[in-house]
Amino acid sequence: MTKPVIHWFRQDLRLADNPALATACAEGEVIPVYILDDTRPGDRKMGGASRWWLHHSLMALDSALKAVGSHLILRRGDSVSTIMALIAETGAARIHVNRQYESWWREADSELSALTDLVLHDGNQLAPPQGILTGGGTRFKVFTPWWKALLHQMPPRKPVAVPETIKTPDVSSEALTDWALLPTRPNWATGFDGWTPGEAGAKAALKAFFPVINAYDGDRNLPSKVGTSRLSPHLHFGEIGPATVWHHAAKAAGEGAEPYLREIGWRDYATNLLDQFPDYPERNGKPAFDALRWREGPDADADFEAWTKGKTGYPIVDAGMRELWATGWMHNRVRMIAASFLIKHLLIDWRRGERWFWDTLCDADYASNGSNWQWVAGTGVDAPLFSRIMAPLSQSEKFGAGDYIRKWVPELANVADPWVHDPDEFGQRPRTYPAKRIGHREARERALAAKP
Repeated sequence: MTKPVIHWFRQDLRLADNPALATACAEGEVIPVYILDDTRPGDRKMGGASRWWLHHSLMALDSALKAVGSHLILRRGDSVSTIMALIAETGAARIHVNRQYESWWREADSELSALTDLVLHDGNQLAPPQGILTGGGTRFKVFTPWWKALLHQMPPRKPVAVPETIKTPDVSSEALTDWALLPTRPNWATGFDGWTPGEAGAKAALKAFFPVINAYDGDRNLPSKVGTSRLSPHLHFGEIGPATVWHHAAKAAGEGAEPYLREIGWRDYATNLLDQFPDYPERNGKPAFDALRWREGPDADADFEAWTKGKTGYPIVDAGMRELWATGWMHNRVRMIAASFLIKHLLIDWRRGERWFWDTLCDADYASNGSNWQWVAGTGVDAPLFSRIMAPLSQSEKFGAGDYIRKWVPELANVADPWVHDPDEFGQRPRTYPAKRIGHREARERALAAKP
């Protein structure tokens, strides 16, 4: 009898457009396995919000596999030893897996390749990052020329079809409930019910976005308006592939899809940076910033706590931080404002903020999260000057965030425009809402004085 093969699910929790899974199915019986490995990532194991999403995504994946005659096998432990034990248990001939670029997965792939037949596939990017090169054959660090080079390779490959049937041998599985991925005491995820994790949820979100895709370039900046696709968690967990998004968006909007596709490109660009700088989310892209003296100590810690709780006295920042805690997501424009506030107004190391997002975002992605924080901080290899300091109060008014603020900061629910953007300035601050942690001008002067 032909030996079965293993398909190792990682951040590709889907059946459609899954090159590794499709190739495995073409070879015969498939053992579809997901391994919860909290060992190799070290202190970068998934945060609380991501674990909530993972629980529901794995449930959805198992249901999808059962619909084609298979089921999901769950194992927990070190990836390499778990895979090798599964091979010994089942006699599997080889492993098919879609490539990941985090350092812990690359190390695992290298170890497995030395022990057994590991076949790596490119399924989670628009194009393999190593293949997007300058005319001189070197790698890009700056987004704009990288994007132009990527466009020469677009459109991406056509999505791979869902396997009609998947034959799976009888292999034991752990119980998902035993992994305790969901919060209980307390259950802080009660506001996450607006999400539908899984492949079907990803397809529904993409379809719901199409009626507004042509207005994306402007509406994406308006927190009070539904102008974004909210696909980021689905893309992070691989419930939908970027090639699928590209083809469907281009079909729906034609040339009007370009601003949105450019943002999909940013995700690949972040992977491109991580591939070149494996510790990019941990260290400054510009070494000169290693000399910057970030604020530390009790006062800085108190400011950081106020920021995490949405009690800075800056309504647009506070609304974003409360939306994040309640839903595991934050509007992208507000992410930039909130991150800039922590870095420039409070002069707190961008890495502290990145870690907070890592734990609280459903779409916490190692490459994208680190790249975005470095861009806002001005410390990245392709980032604006540190002296570019967002003015949260004027940004709030410019992008019409009044209704957004009133939704997420109930203390300000009865404060009308334009006062809601800066209630302190207009003498409209309710007693229940905190005063500003620091004035904008004072914060700006302090940040500029600290710039290396």
